[in-house]
Amino acid sequence: MDIDGARIAESVQQLHVRSKATLHDRLHRVRMSLGLALQAGLAAGLSWLAAHELLGNPQPVFAPISAVGTLAASVGQRFRRTVELIVGVAIGVAVGDLIIYFLGTGPWQLGLVVTAAIVLTVFAGASVAIVIQAAATAVLIVTLSPSTENLEIPRFVDAFVGGGIALLVTAVLLPLNPLRVLNRAARPALDLLAAQLDAAADGLRERDRDKVQGALERLRDNKEVLAAFTEAIEGAKETVTLSPARWHRRNELAHYAEAVDPIDRAMRNSGTLIRRAVTLIEDEEAVPDPMPDAVAHLAESVRLLKHEFAVGEEPDKARERSLRAVSEAGRAYAEGVGFSGSVVIAQVRTTASDLLVASGINQEEANRWVRRSFGEQDEAGKPAGQGSAPRPPTAPPVG
Repeated sequence: MDIDGARIAESVQQLHVRSKATLHDRLHRVRMSLGLALQAGLAAGLSWLAAHELLGNPQPVFAPISAVGTLAASVGQRFRRTVELIVGVAIGVAVGDLIIYFLGTGPWQLGLVVTAAIVLTVFAGASVAIVIQAAATAVLIVTLSPSTENLEIPRFVDAFVGGGIALLVTAVLLPLNPLRVLNRAARPALDLLAAQLDAAADGLRERDRDKVQGALERLRDNKEVLAAFTEAIEGAKETVTLSPARWHRRNELAHYAEAVDPIDRAMRNSGTLIRRAVTLIEDEEAVPDPMPDAVAHLAESVRLLKHEFAVGEEPDKARERSLRAVSEAGRAYAEGVGFSGSVVIAQVRTTASDLLVASGINQEEANRWVRRSFGEQDEAGKPAGQGSAPRPPTAPPVG
């Protein structure tokens, strides 16, 4: 009974822990989406009010639908979504009216309208959003026109009003902080990179092939976080373009935008580093002590870059840690490495260069810093830069 009681208590405790974790995750998702929810609610209400009170539409159903549809678009694509709504409505109205005029209404006419709208928009090379909007509008025209007179003009007006109100809300009335959105989107990508570099460093120290392989597999699953980061950049660009209240953020946004490509390269080069570390362990090559230290310093550089970007500081600490990684890689190379080890060392240098570029240093300068920190031979024939990493030259300001 005591054993059963202990098992029950353990199960209850595990359930309690899982419930707390689930509740925390749900509350976190709610906090992340709260801004969008407030924008959508405000846009829906204002678009209905504008269409009903100002334009005299007695049933402005499509205005709030258009507003919410615009806001539901991927961040950074809302202006385009508004244009797509209007174009889709135009095509749907034209196709629907034409078929009703010649063939009347009915089930088979409805099917023909949807088919024609889709074929026409696809032939014209329209986006998926326009295709869907054209088909949906055509359906509404065919099904509602017999009972609702002059539906076409209100549908056009509602599309304009709803999309315009949505843009007004996001740009003027309730604009989100673009840097906060970017920090939130960048965090998963940078956390993923740092965590797997740390895991690879631990695996190298312990010569644990499975741990390094696991880090490689997790790092490969990065398309979603990078896509979210890139999408957030586009959304922030849209916000600082449309919102006067956010124009002062343009320079800071430019830093983030320029960091996307080098962070992507750092991910890919880190993947090569970790993959070769797996081979190194399998081939039982030497693992000098500075080698895992170099990889761990890369991970810390990523974390520092994330922090300094988030607080708006010059990323000097991240740069110094990247160069420390290169210096440790130089020490490992001097101690002696095999073929796969030399590839790991080369990828430490390349990844460090990527992180320097992400921090705002131009590629040529970043390569020069890396070469200096790695420890090129000086006139006395001794490797320079061994030991603690040199402080980088005064960097040009990120701005």
